[in-house]
Amino acid sequence: MVQSRLLISSRNYSSWSLRGFLLCRPAGIPFTVQVAAADDPQARAELLSRSSTIRLPCLLQGEIAIWDTLAIAEHLNEAHPGAQMMPAQRTARARCRSISGEMHSGFAALRASLPLNMRARRPGFTLWSGPRADIALIQEIWQDCLDIWGGPWLFGDRPSVADAMYAPVASRFLTYDVALNPDCATYRDHLLAWPDMAEWMQEAAQEPEAIEELEVEF
Repeated sequence: MVQSRLLISSRNYSSWSLRGFLLCRPAGIPFTVQVAAADDPQARAELLSRSSTIRLPCLLQGEIAIWDTLAIAEHLNEAHPGAQMMPAQRTARARCRSISGEMHSGFAALRASLPLNMRARRPGFTLWSGPRADIALIQEIWQDCLDIWGGPWLFGDRPSVADAMYAPVASRFLTYDVALNPDCATYRDHLLAWPDMAEWMQEAAQEPEAIEELEVEF
């Protein structure tokens, strides 16, 4: 099997990089993680939310380069069907693709108001109407999946592409002290306890502060 490389921008600040990592791990591929240099223009633009496109993370496998997280998910699912990254049931797969795409392209108010910062803790953080609406919709998505497929993951007893897509939201909810209904709080905690997620969070805690502007962004 070809040794793969996952290029990322930051463990502490990049939700997209986390998603790429959480997609590669369940696929069972051997891969290494390489952090882009802090002065890399693309990495800097993405971390400071000044990029119109997301090109990190990027999965490199031989001559293949895949840099969009949904593209990474589809590529890994196609290349490693035994990993069962998508639900087996057709209706569940359709829902998984739908809510993963919604996370990929939506929730702009949440992204802007509650940027990922795994090291930070902001108790009593004030939520305005925009992010509150996004949080309500995310809870609706989570609750619906948990009710239909029984948990503890969104589509039953194993993690899927959708869980990888929503995992950074669990970290945001922890950072900004977001109150959730009991089922969604349990699912948030399940995501945070995911061994691959816990490993990433430990690495994020040790990551040096490489871009000065990020120190005063929040």
